[in-house]
Amino acid sequence: MAKTLTPIKLLLLLPPFLILTIFYLSFFNQIHFNIIFFPNYLPNNNNQSNPSISNINHHHHHHHHGNISFITKILILKKEKEKKNNNNNHSLEKIENGLARARAAIRAAARRQSYKLEGDEIFIPRGPVYRNPYAFHQSHKEMVKRLKIWSYKEGERPLIHQGPMSYVYGIEGQFIQEMESDISSMTKYMANNPNEAHLFFLPLSIVNIRVSFYNTTDVNDRKPMKTILTDYVNVIANKYPFWNRSHGADHFMLSCHDWAPEITLTNPKLFKNLIRALCNANTSEGFQPLIDVPIPEVNVPSKELNQPSLGVQTNKRKILAFFAGGNHGHVRKFLFEQWGQDDEIQVRENLPKTQNYFEILGQCKFCLCPSGYEIASSRIVEAIRAECVPVVVKDNYSFPFSDVLDWSRFSIHVPKAKIPEIKSILKGISSQKYEELVQGVKSVKWHFTFNRPSKPFDIVHMVLHSIWLRRLNIRL
Repeated sequence: MAKTLTPIKLLLLLPPFLILTIFYLSFFNQIHFNIIFFPNYLPNNNNQSNPSISNINHHHHHHHHGNISFITKILILKKEKEKKNNNNNHSLEKIENGLARARAAIRAAARRQSYKLEGDEIFIPRGPVYRNPYAFHQSHKEMVKRLKIWSYKEGERPLIHQGPMSYVYGIEGQFIQEMESDISSMTKYMANNPNEAHLFFLPLSIVNIRVSFYNTTDVNDRKPMKTILTDYVNVIANKYPFWNRSHGADHFMLSCHDWAPEITLTNPKLFKNLIRALCNANTSEGFQPLIDVPIPEVNVPSKELNQPSLGVQTNKRKILAFFAGGNHGHVRKFLFEQWGQDDEIQVRENLPKTQNYFEILGQCKFCLCPSGYEIASSRIVEAIRAECVPVVVKDNYSFPFSDVLDWSRFSIHVPKAKIPEIKSILKGISSQKYEELVQGVKSVKWHFTFNRPSKPFDIVHMVLHSIWLRRLNIRL
C-alpha cells in the first residue's frame, strides 16, 4: 500500500526558494486583506496624528514589525494616492459638468434672443454695441453663479499680492486688490479650497517687480524679472497638482506693464497655455487673442477711481479731433508730421498749465488714440469717459472686451497707413452716424468705469468675464 504524503512532508520536498515564495505571498495577501477591509489597520505606532490608527498600531504591534510595516506603508500610501486622485477627478468632473451647463445656457439665450431677468439688476446690456446682448447677459449670470477662483497664497509683498493703484498701470493693483481683499464684492468668486476652483490666479505684479529690480539707467537686462516669474510658477507647480494637470491652461495673470508680453514669453514651453490679461495686447509681439485677454489701460487718478466727466452736449462740441501726449513711437511721429500744424485735427505735445485736459476732451467730437512706444494707451478709456468717439490709430491691436463688444459701433479704427486721411474720414461721417457712435460710447461707458467695491458689468467684472470666457473655451 502506497504511503500517503502529509502536507508538511510534501512541503519539505519542495525547493527552498519555492517554500519562501509561498510563505511571502501568503503573508503579503494577509496584509493586503487587512488594509482593504480594515482601513485603519497600520502595524506601526509611529503615526500619532490619528488616534484610531495609533490604537490599532499598539494593539497589533506585537504581531507584526520590521519589514511588515514597510510593506504596509507602501500599500497605505498607494491607497491614499488613489483616494486623493479619485477625489480630484470627482472635483474636476463636477467643475466640467457645471461649465457644460453654463455653455448650454448661454447658447440657449443666444437662440431665443431674450433675457432671463432676476431681481434688481443694476445693468442690462442692450443695443447694437453688443455682438449678442442676450448671450452676454446670460454668460455674465453664469459667471456670477458658478465661477470660483483660487488665488495662490505664496509670495510676499510688494512683488506678489500688491500692485500700483493709480497712474497708467493702475488697473493692475486695482484688480489684485479686488481679488484678494476681504471686503471686496469679488469675494463671492474666491474658492474656499483649490479643488473647487475653475481658475487659478497668479497675483504677481510686473510693475512692482520692475520697480524693485531696476533704476532708470539700468533697464536692459530683464533676466531677473523672467527668473522671478519662472520661479514663482515652479513653486506652485511643485506644491500643487493644478498647474501640471492643465499645463497652465486654467491659470491666469494680469499685467499692464509694457514688458509683460516679453517677460511671460521667456519660457514658451512653460507659459504657452497661461491666460495672460494684458494691456499691451499687440498681436505682432506674441499676444494670442484666443488664449490671452486684452484689457484696457486706465490712467487711474491718485485720489479718485475715475477721471472727471466734464463734457458738454455733443451738438455743442466744436473741436473735430484732438490728441495731447508725448511724440514717441512711429505712429505718433507720423501723426505729428501730418497734423501737427492743423486747426481742425489738433495734435499737441504739451498743453499750457492753464488748460484742463479733460475739459478739452469734453469739447471734442472725436478723440485720437494713437500708439506710443507700445500699443497700449489710456487714451481710449479717457475718450469713452468724456463721451468722445475714440479714433483708434493702431496696428495689430486686440481690442478689450471684443468678445462681447462690437467696437465699430462706438469707435473709428484708422491704421497707421491712413493717418493722412484722418480728416477726410472723420468729415465723411454723417450726422446720423455720428450720433449713433455717441450713443454707442454712452452705452459702453459703464464697462470702463471703476467701482469700489466692484459692481456687475463694470471694468473689473468685464476683465473677469473675458477671463471666464477663455475658461469656457477649454475642457480639462
